[in-house]
Amino acid sequence: MLSFRAKLVKRTLEKSIKPLLNPTTSIGVQRRVMDLSLQLNLLPSGTKISPVEIRDIPAEWISNVHSKASNTVILYLHGGAYNIGSTKSHRNLVAHLAKASGATVLLLDYKLAPEFPFPAALTDAVDAYQWLLEHGHQADDIVIAGDSAGGGLALATALSLKDQHIPQPSALGLISPWTDLTLSGETVKSKAHRDPMIRKDWLETMINNYAIDLPSDSPLCSPIFANLEGLPPIYIQVGEDEILLDDAMRLAQRAEAQGVSVVLEIWEEMWHVWHFQAGLLSESNEAIQQLANYICPND
Repeated sequence: MLSFRAKLVKRTLEKSIKPLLNPTTSIGVQRRVMDLSLQLNLLPSGTKISPVEIRDIPAEWISNVHSKASNTVILYLHGGAYNIGSTKSHRNLVAHLAKASGATVLLLDYKLAPEFPFPAALTDAVDAYQWLLEHGHQADDIVIAGDSAGGGLALATALSLKDQHIPQPSALGLISPWTDLTLSGETVKSKAHRDPMIRKDWLETMINNYAIDLPSDSPLCSPIFANLEGLPPIYIQVGEDEILLDDAMRLAQRAEAQGVSVVLEIWEEMWHVWHFQAGLLSESNEAIQQLANYICPND
């Protein structure tokens, strides 16, 4: 059962965020509102942020000086339907993940549509992973994680690495992953009245900006349709009340059927990427801690 505070947050999202995310609101306005609203969250104490540029890609190293140091490096890919989101919007979520895990997190500001459609984001993600390898990080010490579109992008990155015969990371950590740009999941319709965050018509606009003339079922856009054999273990967290629930469930089923180790957690009554409220909600803190426990099991 949701905590009282979580119920209040859910109602607030229904009245504020969901109406904003619609096809009539400009991408520029959506980006500014997302960055500003999520920047209001307080970073956990001990957070250390160091800007870095990876080739031509802005990024931030985020760690926590109070946490027990881990050997794990997390490449984190933010969500935002490939059109919005940034290091600013996701800094708090990632800072809480760094504190919970002790890992150093590389939060990537990959290129966004419509200015940079597919495959720009994927190219940036693969480049960042290769940059980590070139700078002395072993594949076994790297985790690729992401939320929403960033979760789908994390999966697509692993697929691209497989195609290029580049060593896989140790694991993938996916939060509310968007894996099907055809929007064919059953919960896109059945959960529409319960999801306080995402609208189908908004996603359709974002898809048109990102995929352009590419078929939306192309495996590197919609990795739910890819051959998943040979990928590293996958850990998935998804909310019971989000329209992308079916994306996560089908991904877990397909991964298991193709021999990939997978853990799927469906959180009762939770919404899309409730992890944003880390530091405010116990449900968000717990989810981030469980993700941290999975990706840094020996630390």
